[in-house]
Amino acid sequence: MRKRRRIMNAMAELCAEQGYEATKIADIVRRASVARKTLYDNFDGKEEVFLATFDTAVGEMFDRIEEVCEAAEDEWVDRVAAGLRAFLGFVAENPAAARTCLIEAMSATPAASARYDEALQRFVALLRRDAPAETGLPDTIEETLIGGVAWILHQQIRRGGAEQALDLTPELLDFLLSPYHGVAKLGP
Repeated sequence: MRKRRRIMNAMAELCAEQGYEATKIADIVRRASVARKTLYDNFDGKEEVFLATFDTAVGEMFDRIEEVCEAAEDEWVDRVAAGLRAFLGFVAENPAAARTCLIEAMSATPAASARYDEALQRFVALLRRDAPAETGLPDTIEETLIGGVAWILHQQIRRGGAEQALDLTPELLDFLLSPYHGVAKLGP
């Protein structure tokens, strides 16, 4: 398991540095300090390493989010805030994995893109679960909000600011909550 994890960590680091397309098997085995045979004993190839890296990071992210949401107060706002902080904290603590999941996955391979879409839908389901029902808002409000958060983080990571993701908490929380409160902030 340790070698498998080292291979996945190497994939995330290399994708963050040079992108999925430029990353070669030779780069992965060199970075992970494993033999090529070891990589192929654990994975069928580069795409499988990438997908396992993505799945592991997303799984760890969701475990963290669900744990803090369950521990949060009964108020839905507290659960959304706790979940957002956990998500942003994961991004800040794992910038290479965040880049792999939020940037590289969208275009690495068709399977990776599908997994990215599935992960976004999991976030949508979490927000729907905790947000108030019967608001009169469009049925697509949660997709819109999650898509907006993903876009802002995408830009933050591309600028090299994944480690500062937690700094986005106030504005992203306001963005997520304001449609449900009927609050629109206008002006500076």
